Amino acid sequence: MGRFGNQADHFLGGLSFTKSVNRTLVLPAFRTYKNIPFDEWFKVEPLEEYHKVILAEDFMAELAPEHWPVGERTGFCYAPRGGTCEMKNGNPFTNFWDEYGVDFDEIHPLQAYYADTQNFMDLYPPDKYPVLALRGAPAAFPVAEEDVPLQKYIQWSDKIQDEIDHHIHKLFNDDPYVGIHLRNGADWERACEHAKDQMRYMASPQCLGYKNYEKLPANLCYPSTTEVLRLTKKVVEETKVKHLFIATDQKNLMNELKGVLGSEINIVHLDPHLPIIDIGILQKSEHFIGNCVSSFTSSVTRDRLVKEKPTSFWGYS
Repeated sequence: MGRFGNQADHFLGGLSFTKSVNRTLVLPAFRTYKNIPFDEWFKVEPLEEYHKVILAEDFMAELAPEHWPVGERTGFCYAPRGGTCEMKNGNPFTNFWDEYGVDFDEIHPLQAYYADTQNFMDLYPPDKYPVLALRGAPAAFPVAEEDVPLQKYIQWSDKIQDEIDHHIHKLFNDDPYVGIHLRNGADWERACEHAKDQMRYMASPQCLGYKNYEKLPANLCYPSTTEVLRLTKKVVEETKVKHLFIATDQKNLMNELKGVLGSEINIVHLDPHLPIIDIGILQKSEHFIGNCVSSFTSSVTRDRLVKEKPTSFWGYS
């Protein structure tokens, strides 16, 4: 499942797959330290414009007793050749299903790949398998190129959007601002060591494209402070904004940024209780600078892409 960015990528792929096999998508909870019902963060109605969906909570209460009753619950997962697989094995899988009160009576190793939708439909027809409970999302990471436009159906719930707008009004008086995302913790630095000599790593297709045949630029994954200061100063000067918003879970570099931008620029680091609030604020910025390898960044850039808003990337732009 991973963090929100990974879950968001997987959701778009799962939405696309469900439509391709003509099944109703049971909208899963997002996983933090607990299950977050889909409609707590996002609207359901826009998704219904694309395909048939139902909230997991509604499915369990209204349809599961007849179509997926206790004692007849099969889970589907991929297993190594000659081996077995488990639906509930460790966190988050056990916790996810436990919070829905689900135990599996049978485990069925999948015999078809998600990419081969016709074979999948032939092997698992709805009359024989009315419910397909999958261990993981039927999707690739990062999100497939053809599924990126589905972002237009992903809209914040009124509750989340109101909180985003409240912060924008309070922090910037609704004036335009530049938003930046920094990944610079020790865990990310270690992860970036694996990016060396790679042509594709994590969410890198968001800036390098899906047919990149060159090695990742050295400064792309873990940009230096010098690179952050350079590009931020450039974009702030070009946009002529008076506000800078920083989203980060580690070093915010506020003092360093004040040194190059001067006292006339209002620099803000919010650190909200929900990281998705940062995402929503970044989505609405005049210009956004993000980390090309980060799926957190890609949750921002996809929204900006479908709304034709400018984005830059450390070590690339």
